Amino acid sequence: EQGLKLEEAKPGFSLSLLQIVNTDSFPQATRLASALFFKNFVRRNWTDEDGNHKLPADEVSTIKSELIGLMVKVPSTLQAQLGDAISVIADSDFYARWDTLVDDLVSRLTPDNATVNNGVLKVAHSVFKKWEPLYRSDELFTEINHVLSRFAQPFLQLWANEDQVITTNETNAAVLKEHLVTLDLVILLLYDLFCQDLPPQFEDNMGQVAALLHKYLTFDAKAAQTDDEDEAGPLEEVRADIFRVLILYTQKYEDAFGPHLAQFVSTTWNMLTSVGPETKYDLVVARALEFLTTVAGIQSHAQSFNTPEVLGQVTEKVVIPNLSLRDSDIELFEDEPIEFIRRDLEGSDDGSRRRCATNFLKRLMEQFEKEVTTVVLRYIEHFLAEYAKDRQANWKAKDTAVHLFSSIAAKGTATAAKGVLSVNPNVNVIDFFQNNIAEDLTNDSAPVLLKVDAIKYLYIFRSILNAPQWQAAFPLLVQHLNNSNYVVYTYAAIAVDRALYLTNEANEPIIPRDTIVPLAKDLLSHLFALITKDTKPEKVQENEFLMKCVMRVLIVIRDGALPITDLITTNLVNITKVIRHNPSNPGFCYYHFESLGALIRFAGTTQPDKLEAALFPVFMEVLQSSVDEFTPYIFQLYAAIVASSPSPTLSPNFQALVAPILTLSMWDSRGNIPALTRLLTTVLPKGAAGIAAASQTESILIIFQKLIATKANETHAMDLLESVVLSFPAEALQPYWTSLLQLLFARLSGSPTENFKLRFVRFYHLVSALTEKGLGADFFIGVADTVQENVFTPIYTTIILPETQKLSRPTDRKTATVSLTKTLADSEAFATRYAKRGWTITCETLLKLLINPPLPTQFSDVIEDRDVEELGFGAAFTPLNTCKQPVVDAFPDVTDVRAWVGRYLKEADGRHSGRVGKFVQEKLDGEGRTALQSVMGA
Repeated sequence: EQGLKLEEAKPGFSLSLLQIVNTDSFPQATRLASALFFKNFVRRNWTDEDGNHKLPADEVSTIKSELIGLMVKVPSTLQAQLGDAISVIADSDFYARWDTLVDDLVSRLTPDNATVNNGVLKVAHSVFKKWEPLYRSDELFTEINHVLSRFAQPFLQLWANEDQVITTNETNAAVLKEHLVTLDLVILLLYDLFCQDLPPQFEDNMGQVAALLHKYLTFDAKAAQTDDEDEAGPLEEVRADIFRVLILYTQKYEDAFGPHLAQFVSTTWNMLTSVGPETKYDLVVARALEFLTTVAGIQSHAQSFNTPEVLGQVTEKVVIPNLSLRDSDIELFEDEPIEFIRRDLEGSDDGSRRRCATNFLKRLMEQFEKEVTTVVLRYIEHFLAEYAKDRQANWKAKDTAVHLFSSIAAKGTATAAKGVLSVNPNVNVIDFFQNNIAEDLTNDSAPVLLKVDAIKYLYIFRSILNAPQWQAAFPLLVQHLNNSNYVVYTYAAIAVDRALYLTNEANEPIIPRDTIVPLAKDLLSHLFALITKDTKPEKVQENEFLMKCVMRVLIVIRDGALPITDLITTNLVNITKVIRHNPSNPGFCYYHFESLGALIRFAGTTQPDKLEAALFPVFMEVLQSSVDEFTPYIFQLYAAIVASSPSPTLSPNFQALVAPILTLSMWDSRGNIPALTRLLTTVLPKGAAGIAAASQTESILIIFQKLIATKANETHAMDLLESVVLSFPAEALQPYWTSLLQLLFARLSGSPTENFKLRFVRFYHLVSALTEKGLGADFFIGVADTVQENVFTPIYTTIILPETQKLSRPTDRKTATVSLTKTLADSEAFATRYAKRGWTITCETLLKLLINPPLPTQFSDVIEDRDVEELGFGAAFTPLNTCKQPVVDAFPDVTDVRAWVGRYLKEADGRHSGRVGKFVQEKLDGEGRTALQSVMGA
């Protein structure tokens, strides 16, 4: 692999990879490896952050001209890799820089060659599917119209051809299955082409479209069926994707599609009441339920459900069969418990039968709350009575009853942070818990799945319980961490985490910190034991929910961790040593490093040397082992260690780390840049003197030059530059100021982003305000003149002053206020060189800032939550919330800003023999004069 990476820098490397893919004589594994490497090569090297091609123009052109032809003729395993590469290229280039793509695709369609057609349709789907999440815009519709004008008619003809081939070959299994794959791609593209608007090429043919969709929803040729009960076959894939199209049409195009809807509702009902429980039908059933849920959300169609008889049939024949536990669910619970948990968690099993049946019931509840409640409560009572007859044999009946009750009790969408926030007023959530659920938390012999139901009930309705109820229920949850069943103890950890996160209206924790601190040692010891029960790297990091619970306990107990720092440190270090060998679960790794961040944050100030001695070496091992997934986390944790230490200087470990992090190649990885910036800006205030003495200042400014060159990194560049200005003595930076401003002015004169303009203005005000360091407005003007005579005037009048009002952070507005005040008070350039208008417009800008003067920054010690679904391994940077960098206030002594401005101007007036007062009289109009005199008199 290292050899290939060296080769990829050579011209034509990508074309060599494609040549290997194209050569039939090579082994399949070699061709697949080449296709995979080509895909990853394209991802890394197609464009830079600003969208410019990184490869030579002729290589780009050749790839585009050859790739489609290659894609349509290679086996499907290779097509998948090449298709992903085409998606990457199309995301960047289609259609403005690749306007021949659609014509190329259309030219390759055939009347009956499924292999070629499937290749073409896969490419088309990979390109067109990107439209769905995009906001409507002229640019987007220009692209869609470009496609439709070339693709729509050939596509409709292909669909007609496929219909004919399938109809002719109903008994020919081999041909039928091959062409059902093509039909499924047609259905996927039908969704893509309709996802933004109703295409005019289809609008007049909705009857034919509906007829074909209905035909294949009911198509049941024996030759198309499979014996596999678990894996969906091509027929199930087609039906599931037809339902997806029906959902879209019903949601967006009811006017055009409404006349055809009744036949689909009837067919869906018949299907749901006859389909078996086999796993292969799960996606079809889930999508069918989603379709009925969509229909039930339309008032005119929902009325067809609004009778007790129909609601009873819906509940009995559709909802209950799909909401009840199946043998396959119990097998998953026993054989793959972590997968059961992930599917079962609220919102994470959107495609499951149980979730979709629940959503259908909820939608009917929204329309007919009281009627649905009355009907469903009868079934709940029935299932509870069945359970009471034989608690051991009929436990599944209670499971169904609990899920039915949860479905009708919860209103609205459950939030990740607080669960259900609103409940059905026709039922009593607390009474149902006390009468039916609580016993399964206290009865050791209760079936394990009923224990899971009980814990999950608390998890779902956690915000409905009040503080006394939670304080009674919480010890029961903690006890279940000791349960021997994987799902039970994991669900207990999930519920403990969410309970500890709950706060009341005053933002106080529902479970008081003081009740957790005495439990912390035993709680954490047990959680660590569960995590490390199996020492293989993939097993240690399998269960992210346990690690998240560790993180939550550490965040809650805060400095309560101090007496057990050794216990926590030892376990976290050992886990780091294990999982670094094979990082496989992004969620677990994230919560693990957040746990380390919490330990550093709350123990680092009192035990800095001890923590550094324990953590620094193992973190260095991770860096030296090139565990790329962990590197950004390690840099953030190093920054946290430096920040938490009360020492005003760097330890020897961190002094030695400066040179490696200033190596330019370290800043090549996109994921490293924010983390390295965080580390370097934390190191500089404590290490600037040593860095300057070691002649490393220039290395930092070279890194700044690298970062400022791209829009993607301009924020990190400016963070670094501000830290440099605040940390280094003025004389250390003297040789570099002209070059720095040249770089900044060059960015301003191009097409600067709004963000860059604001960051430049923020930087100017910082320099202008730091007169005590020998800087200030006059200093900035003097350096600007060395770049270009009088360049400051247009920058000040067209960028600095107008953009100042857009600064939103209180600290930035305060710095700007200090900057402008010192300019008015002490700048010789503004008193003489810019006397005509400069002093006046500066004062006007200051007065606008003082209309709503920035208040002192309130320090927040709240640690935000992060959804694990956002996480993944790769080039992206994931910030650790426990290591969040506090906002730097360059002027903490300025608290009452308005009073400080008045005081400073009055003192300056005395220093400069009344010059400020004279300018107030001469250069301001009556309104401005009154306003500033009011400030100075404050």
